[in-house]
Amino acid sequence: MKKMTSLLLAAMLVMGLAACGTNGNAETSAAATEAPTEAPATTEAAKNDAKVMSYAEYAAADLDSEVTIEAYVQAKQSWWENKATVYAQDHDGAYFLYDMACSEEDYAKLVPGTKIRVTGFKGEWAGEVEIMDAAFEIIEGADSFIAEAQDVTALLGTEELIEHQNEFVSFKDMTVESAGKDDAGNDVAFLYNYDGSGEDGSDLYFKVSVNGETYTFLVESYLCDKTSDVYNAVKNLKIGDVVDMEGFLYWYEGVNPHITSVTVK
Repeated sequence: MKKMTSLLLAAMLVMGLAACGTNGNAETSAAATEAPTEAPATTEAAKNDAKVMSYAEYAAADLDSEVTIEAYVQAKQSWWENKATVYAQDHDGAYFLYDMACSEEDYAKLVPGTKIRVTGFKGEWAGEVEIMDAAFEIIEGADSFIAEAQDVTALLGTEELIEHQNEFVSFKDMTVESAGKDDAGNDVAFLYNYDGSGEDGSDLYFKVSVNGETYTFLVESYLCDKTSDVYNAVKNLKIGDVVDMEGFLYWYEGVNPHITSVTVK
């Protein structure tokens, strides 16, 4: 009896397999249609659902961790290949948004004061903390904010200065020093590139001192090109000039501000 039952079961199994072979695609499609599934969230939706950090939370976040912040555009440094580099700030701190995904059309919308939500990864390069591999959205109907330059002259040479990294800042009563020598061996007030290897249109490097200490500042040519007022002001500096300056507190192996204005006193 057990043997007969086994034979019957085997026969039924063969018939079932044959039926599946004949209608397999239809059965599979039906199963896929009927099975309850949940569509994955899009990248944009995921960003919208991410918790927006305060500046303190962002500052405390680990390097390489994903971060989401809201801040206001202060200046645009560059755009190419659908990537933008932007200086942004809120009422508590500042951010450097490096190579953020951005169409050329959206780049035009990033005027100073525009509020944006940014999701990316907190990174560091040569001491500069930035948000990398980011995407953003403009917050429609939001308020506008342009930061006033904070005087950090007294903080030069202190550990506290880095707490203001990427902020819009000012430096007062600093003296222009020799940046190096020209081809004739004469001291000059600025160099094209850090080593003098550049030409008109390259970054401008110059040195200024206060309280017996000398610091290297620069005009970043993507941010302020050779047609800008600050670029030409630095080209006209003389060693010994006393100047006031404004710019963004960028970092490269130490303080290395990107200067946006220079006034000779």
